[in-house]
Amino acid sequence: MELIYYIDLLGTMVFAISGAMAANRYGIDVFGATFMGFVTAIGGGSLRDVFLNIRPVWVEDGNYLIAILIGVTISILFNKRLDNFARTLFLFDAIGIGFFTVVGVEKSLAYESSAISAVMLGMFSACMGGVIRDVLMNVTPLILRKEIYASACLAGAITYVLLSLTKISPDLNAFISVVVVFGIRFLAVRYNFSLPSVEEVETKDNA
Repeated sequence: MELIYYIDLLGTMVFAISGAMAANRYGIDVFGATFMGFVTAIGGGSLRDVFLNIRPVWVEDGNYLIAILIGVTISILFNKRLDNFARTLFLFDAIGIGFFTVVGVEKSLAYESSAISAVMLGMFSACMGGVIRDVLMNVTPLILRKEIYASACLAGAITYVLLSLTKISPDLNAFISVVVVFGIRFLAVRYNFSLPSVEEVETKDNA
């Protein structure tokens, strides 16, 4: 779907901005910021493609590298101003992980992955770039905290797979699945929802 392709490029640029901004906060040089933007933007998709035994999409399509460079440049030139728009970037990030999830599931199914594998690879596409970024920055990855992040992607991926078994159009399926990811992530942050920790679950079982 052409629309998904262009939004995927937009999401790549936004993730590059977030990765470079994370580097900027730690006073890392321009090369380091560029590298962080790169791994954040394509880390998840590259891992998915490796699992599918195909070349990463950015190797075949140079537009993804251009999107990353644009994102990194924006981050470097407007770093202080972007810090004032953290909420706006969060909204783009929430939309971005929704589209990355759908693109990951679509591509996995197209390469004849099982439904369960497609769900997992969809989640990897959306989340693993951020995981790589956080590990390199020596920060606890977001998916290992109590925030609802990867689980939102998981819900969207499951929604897409289930709806693909019906007669619903692929475009509508993609839209609904993205809304599921975005809605869960937005509500979780807005109302501070989180999954229980292992200790909390154990306490309830022993009560």
